[in-house]
Amino acid sequence: MTSQPAATLRTRFVDQAASDLKENRRRQQELTEKIRMLKQEEALLVDILELAERYESLAESSPPSEEARKGPVTTGSTSRRASSSPSTGTPAGRAGRTEKPARTAAKEKARQPLLGDLLLSLLAGADEPRLAKELRDELLEKHPDRDPTPQVVRNALESLVARGHIRRHKQQRSVRYALEESGRRRTA
Repeated sequence: MTSQPAATLRTRFVDQAASDLKENRRRQQELTEKIRMLKQEEALLVDILELAERYESLAESSPPSEEARKGPVTTGSTSRRASSSPSTGTPAGRAGRTEKPARTAAKEKARQPLLGDLLLSLLAGADEPRLAKELRDELLEKHPDRDPTPQVVRNALESLVARGHIRRHKQQRSVRYALEESGRRRTA
């Protein structure tokens, strides 16, 4: 009779261990996905900082236009928040020494072309409209250091459509993108 309760206890331990292992692996996968998303978010934020720096250099070199004066509020506040001193909270523009870590990371990232520029160059070489998935696959092939999600690629393409650099072609449920004719002449 003592062997039966011991076997039951052992079965319970094995079942519990298997269940715990399954839960552990699920949580690991969940955390891996969160880390991947955070890395993409980091790359996007560095791109925003780079754009803010470009915007600042353009604003300093020429008088601001009406659109530039109204520019997006979030870009400026994001760059100040990201480059503030952790100990004092002072914006980087006031204390030259505190801006180095954020600016250094932004400058390292600045050496890489922007995702939109890469997509424009891929579309410039295409004779017909292309799917976002095709563009992402070619981007991953030509730039293995870049790994944007399909959604990030679609967002970048839609941003280029909004700025008039590319056209969107809808065919039933698929959306294809092509360089605007005026853009084709500029890049050629």
